[in-house]
Amino acid sequence: MIIREIEVKDNQRIEHIIKRSLESFDLDIPGTAYYDPQLASLAQFYQQQAKANYWVAVNEQDVVVGGVGIGPYGQSADVCELQKLYIAPEAQGIGLSKKLMDVALTYAKEHYSYCYLETLDKLEVANSLYNKLGFELLDKALEGSDHDAMDAWYIKKLK
Repeated sequence: MIIREIEVKDNQRIEHIIKRSLESFDLDIPGTAYYDPQLASLAQFYQQQAKANYWVAVNEQDVVVGGVGIGPYGQSADVCELQKLYIAPEAQGIGLSKKLMDVALTYAKEHYSYCYLETLDKLEVANSLYNKLGFELLDKALEGSDHDAMDAWYIKKLK
């Protein structure tokens, strides 16, 4: 498995992975990443932002099987957001989420003091990973949240 920065040619595949994943949890609803306007053009979206990046994991056949992003959050220059961590079903259960998180958090430490993320309580496997990686559960979303369907919010001190 190789992890690299997203390219335009990856947009359609990662959009498919994200949408199918959300559908599998009945989360193809407003207030989730399913309806993010930039979902079909993630490569361009992340290239246009300062201190932001998106990485994809590709298998031996050069097929994208997952991805994760880091982008600025809110008005604070010290806070980033972990964004769109999704893994295709055929690549789940092999530690790929942790590898993607390691890449994203290494990048985040270079640019930010805190990493924030929004998720759902019912996504137990993901939440377990966040806890193992030192994220702390918050009582509510940070100000400026766009995903009002979320019910679990985490933050990690990076520096």
